[in-house]
Amino acid sequence: MARRILVVDDEPQIRTVLRAYLEADGFEVVECGSGRDALRHATGSRGAPDLVLLDVGLPDVDGLEVLRTIRQQSQLPVILVTARAEEVDKLVGLGVGADDYVTKPFSPREVVARVKTVLRRVGPDGPQGTATPDDPVLRFDGLVIDPERREVSAGDVPVPLSTLELDLLIALASSPGRVFSRAQLLEKVWGYDFYGDERVVDVHIRSMRKALGDDAASPRVIGTVRGVGYKFLLDPARVTS
Repeated sequence: MARRILVVDDEPQIRTVLRAYLEADGFEVVECGSGRDALRHATGSRGAPDLVLLDVGLPDVDGLEVLRTIRQQSQLPVILVTARAEEVDKLVGLGVGADDYVTKPFSPREVVARVKTVLRRVGPDGPQGTATPDDPVLRFDGLVIDPERREVSAGDVPVPLSTLELDLLIALASSPGRVFSRAQLLEKVWGYDFYGDERVVDVHIRSMRKALGDDAASPRVIGTVRGVGYKFLLDPARVTS
């Protein structure tokens, strides 16, 4: 069965172009031009989409409010479409929980590539479908990461992370102490040739740190290696019998 993509943009010509490229790749496409219609499609009980391409600058309900409402009810994958590259910092800083970002003007092929990557990441049955049954639970002092269940807890308190943020955390935590460049993280987590600014890694790390309560000025979980990238700072917890 074809995966269903909800394209939300108030510019009909953009919706038309995206529909053509997505349908050419075998996706089913539903279009709408307002935030209210987007919420009806995304949160309704019938015919819910598999992913939402959501423009931030909608004329009625702001795209960020649409995303916040979606996140109150589900982890439906959402790719935000922004008008300016500088907005990515602001959007991720707000912690709205998008799975990825696309900046206008964009290549339709790039958008299709990102849609495919996010859908591969979340799997056919939601985020739980991305991990294999033999994925080990990663245990550290005060932090537990379960790749199979797609769950993170800090001091026994669940930590809400977006799908992409969790994948970034797993990538870093799977090799404690190893320094990853931004390009390496993009390749490892995004899984395709990235078209945009590598700073997107920085803003996702910032959002992840906020969720984990990790202070960038004095980090405990994720360290910054200036001019290079990031590394996971915690040592694996010792298992006692």
